[in-house]
Amino acid sequence: MNYLVTGANGFVGNLLCVELLKRGQTVRAALRSPHQVPGGVESVTIGEIDGKTDWTDALRVVDVVIHLAARVHVMKDAAKDPLAEFLKVNLHGTENLAEQAVKAGVKRFIYVSSIKVNGEQTQGQHSYTEQDIPTPQDPYGISKWEAEQSLQRIMQRTGLEVVIVRPPLVYGQGVKGNFINLLAAINKGIPLPLAAANNKRSLIYVGNLVDVLITCATHPSAAGQTYLVRDGEDISTAALVEKIVVALGCKSRSFYFPPNMLRLVAAVLGRSNQVARLLGSLRVSDTKIRSELGWTSSYTLEQGLQATVDWYRTERSI
Repeated sequence: MNYLVTGANGFVGNLLCVELLKRGQTVRAALRSPHQVPGGVESVTIGEIDGKTDWTDALRVVDVVIHLAARVHVMKDAAKDPLAEFLKVNLHGTENLAEQAVKAGVKRFIYVSSIKVNGEQTQGQHSYTEQDIPTPQDPYGISKWEAEQSLQRIMQRTGLEVVIVRPPLVYGQGVKGNFINLLAAINKGIPLPLAAANNKRSLIYVGNLVDVLITCATHPSAAGQTYLVRDGEDISTAALVEKIVVALGCKSRSFYFPPNMLRLVAAVLGRSNQVARLLGSLRVSDTKIRSELGWTSSYTLEQGLQATVDWYRTERSI
């Protein structure tokens, strides 16, 4: 089949292109600006993504679109109207691409959304499912939910086979943000007050997410469905730190500090959001995709973390 991958120069998109090539598929990468792509991938520069982007060249002879490109969540957004900026790319850019995909004869459209559509945290033993009423809390989550609804309407009107995937935190080779900061802090031996963080969070290794996306692109039963995904197990921040320690082969410097005190200190320092992610729970049920599509994760959490650590060491040595 012929694939168009948007956001192909991101850490998920790059690995996705490589894996599609390995499986004998034809891959075209849509990029906002010229950028190196894996050998064997055709690249098309489409400029900024919004409601007016011309996708004609990118969509030529394409069977499946996997739409990864987005305005991503940022901790400190400098935009005067963050919601408007998120909607411009994530809603209007997505629906414009989908409408042009229909005209170009594309059969299936895979949309990578976010677990933030469901909400920010889970309580107790509850895990988010596809049946939960969406409760996005920030402009990024709202824009992703708006895009999902628009795609559902386009699917009902045109017959385009839309599949929506909502991943939690994605880690792996090329990861950025809070995860790479945590890994770097552990590697440097910085003492971390996280030994009491007995929360539960779902994660997904980039290799597992890539396999999910390809499964959703090819499985007949995926058409019209929404799936929540994860590695297959949930983990506390305290346990995650220890598993990273093992992967790095370093000494653990995590120590006990009362979570409520840590939240208080974070509020004083203006870091409440970061600490909330470290101490709060966000659990995802992946029962639906495993039962409907027979999907199983190819990599365990330990294998994913080791691959991430190996990449990190290689990057530091360059």
